Amino acid sequence: MKRIYVVGTADTKGEELAFLADAVTAAGAAVARVDVGTRGALVPVDIAAKEVASHHPQGTSAVLVTNDRGTAVAAMGEAFARFIESRDDVAGIIGIGGGGGTSIITSGMRRLSLGVPKIMVSTLASGDVAPYVDVSDIIMMPSVTDMAGLNRLSRVVLHNAAQAIAGMARTPAPAASGKPALGLTMFGVTTTCVTAIAEELRADYDCMVFHATGTGGRSMEKLADSGLISGVIDITTTEVCDLLFGGVLAATEDRFGAIARTKLPYVGSVGALDMVNFWAPETIPEKYRDRLFYRHNPNVTLMRTTAEECRAIGEWIGGRLNACEGLLRFLIPEKGVSALDIEGGAFFDPEANRALFEAIEATLKPAPNRRIQRLPLHINDPEFARAAVAAFREIAS
Repeated sequence: MKRIYVVGTADTKGEELAFLADAVTAAGAAVARVDVGTRGALVPVDIAAKEVASHHPQGTSAVLVTNDRGTAVAAMGEAFARFIESRDDVAGIIGIGGGGGTSIITSGMRRLSLGVPKIMVSTLASGDVAPYVDVSDIIMMPSVTDMAGLNRLSRVVLHNAAQAIAGMARTPAPAASGKPALGLTMFGVTTTCVTAIAEELRADYDCMVFHATGTGGRSMEKLADSGLISGVIDITTTEVCDLLFGGVLAATEDRFGAIARTKLPYVGSVGALDMVNFWAPETIPEKYRDRLFYRHNPNVTLMRTTAEECRAIGEWIGGRLNACEGLLRFLIPEKGVSALDIEGGAFFDPEANRALFEAIEATLKPAPNRRIQRLPLHINDPEFARAAVAAFREIAS
């Protein structure tokens, strides 16, 4: 039987944890009370902190036998993430916490598949929650008051949270049906291409377009890891530029990792690899001050990548794609990689592009499942979009 996991630090938030679990039970849901505290529980729980801590790679002692609170919180976060991944009865998860509890519990929430209901009632929920949510679908709910004993307001907040998680778990979203889902990456400077691809494939696929802003690429790969998409057309790989050269819309080192892990059919390209993104001009690092820039808007400034940088980008991408054992096609538009990289455009630089293309070809090891195709086209030419569609249909079939 699936249960709602009610999670908190029973050593410091025991009263609130018990109240929340009772409220979820009263709403008609089965619950599992989970303690992620690092000292003794003050209320009864179903899953003790010691059991959670045993999932740490170095065992229980790495979590519970330490006098340093920061170390214990970090270790419990890792243990809880591994613990929750091991469960097959999670109908939803709701957590309560301050700084430490929020860090621990959201570490586990982020490991769960998208679509599994997740609510975090937190004292931190009205601030910058990006480190806790990342690319997951966690709902951050402000506790308003600190959790230092129940009061008339905290009871209302916890009651509402209990009703929300119980309702979501009781009436889950209908299972996806019909067309398989397809992930695509797009930037403003590749919109023409990606829009044309999506229009061509929409009759057969549920096309999900992700803005290549760092979080966009990670969101798409999270869906891939969660088994929620059936293929990827990764036209816009620009996040790699920001990763390697300090831009503000960066991928992580795990870019393309989900493609390797899932072996999904994949068509990639070099969209917007001609640019690194920064905010307003005054935010640009001093070492780049003499470079070629394009002011996209008052808050976003683009820097043209050099031939040397393009070579490093190409080698990085090729190296990552070598780990992909699924069917893979990589298309190279010889006449330009973005709307700015076109003859007469602000970023037109055939020499830099040549370094990029040659580095990818030299690094990506030939294999029956992997193929590079050069096309005498610009990335936004209609013929390029049609070639990408044809490549995907070939490998998806």
